[in-house]
Amino acid sequence: MIDINQTLFDRARKVIPGGVNSPVRAFKAVGGTPKFITHAKGANFWDANDQKFIDYIGSWGPMILGHGDPRVIEAVQKAALEGFSFGAPTEREIELAEMLIHLTPSMEMVRLVSSGTEAAMSAIRLARGATGRQKLIKFEGCYHGHADALLVKAGSGLATFGNPTSAGVPPEVVKDTLVLEYNNLEQLREAFELHGKEIACLMIEPIAGNMNFVRASIPFMSLCRELCTKHHALLVFDEVMSGCRVALGSAQSVYRKDIPGFEPDMTVMGKVIGGGMPLAAFGGKAAVMEQLAPMGPVYQAGTLSGNPVATACGIATLKAISEPGFFESLGLKTQELTNGLMQSAKRNGIPLSADCQGGMFGFFLLPQLPKNYTEVMKSNSEQFNRFFHGMLSQGIYFAPALYEAGFVSAAHTSADIQETVEIADKVFKSL
Repeated sequence: MIDINQTLFDRARKVIPGGVNSPVRAFKAVGGTPKFITHAKGANFWDANDQKFIDYIGSWGPMILGHGDPRVIEAVQKAALEGFSFGAPTEREIELAEMLIHLTPSMEMVRLVSSGTEAAMSAIRLARGATGRQKLIKFEGCYHGHADALLVKAGSGLATFGNPTSAGVPPEVVKDTLVLEYNNLEQLREAFELHGKEIACLMIEPIAGNMNFVRASIPFMSLCRELCTKHHALLVFDEVMSGCRVALGSAQSVYRKDIPGFEPDMTVMGKVIGGGMPLAAFGGKAAVMEQLAPMGPVYQAGTLSGNPVATACGIATLKAISEPGFFESLGLKTQELTNGLMQSAKRNGIPLSADCQGGMFGFFLLPQLPKNYTEVMKSNSEQFNRFFHGMLSQGIYFAPALYEAGFVSAAHTSADIQETVEIADKVFKSL
């Protein structure tokens, strides 16, 4: 039988670098041939061989309602008939911005863009422009898009700054980026003691989704806020992945339960707020956001920013997830999945830990949840690859990489989750 996926992959590699337009899709981390998807509905999608999969990546987060939700389809079709792009303002841009501000009280003003990378890059430029400082803090294992200043790994010590992790990034571009260990309080304090007067912002994924699923601890997050306030640096939350995914009010609302009055100074959002369309945003207090052109000296622009079809998709998605009980139901489904995986692994003598919040989850082939990237790296990658392919062969599509979080949608049913756990039980037996 001809594997159409392989045929397409061979064809793609002749015209697209690596055969894919985003590296993780190539299956390089796990081996094998990537699945070329033809269509999707609800919690499922189908590949070029017409094999059906239960989808736990959801386009890496945006498809919180599942694929092809009728309310979203209707809104997108109506918007498309009215026009794809105008290069001029529309009312929907205002409506989406108002919704984001209502859901995220830390933001008083919002600028819409087209991707999470663009939003993060612009937020850093704005932070530097608003503070008059150059240096920024990020954390190892947190991914904020592929802007040059953010493609860095840790340097040799706190007195030095990050080293490029990509060819084409000059060392001088990342010389002002300080890379620290996630959840390391002592290192964070020392960094501010050394460089506090020079730091424009601290950017962090509050719930990291690019070293799988790792939470910032309450003491660590409290210290981030305390030190940024003390040293007049901006605390920037990258909620591209967690925004409106872990809770209606995003991850910052989760932390507010344990840290009264907690809020970041700026927030970067994407994925869910666009419902699967290319749309992202960054926002914060008016005093900071008004530094953006055309009001202020910090330049940022985009031809397709606030695209009328993308905003229609985002508005419809946000309305649906704002319905009473939505996140309670979604959270229970996600917990059912992670509990089931842990119980199955335990029955089969496989060390596995898992965590979840709202519709986002992660699991590790480790006896305890890791707290930082170094601990994540201890996970058994060879065993994960066998697990991944065992699940994939049985129609369960988890992220094709050890270091990526997973996502449950409103379209997943208890039957889907039960089937997933039953198949996992068989695969764990074979490891």
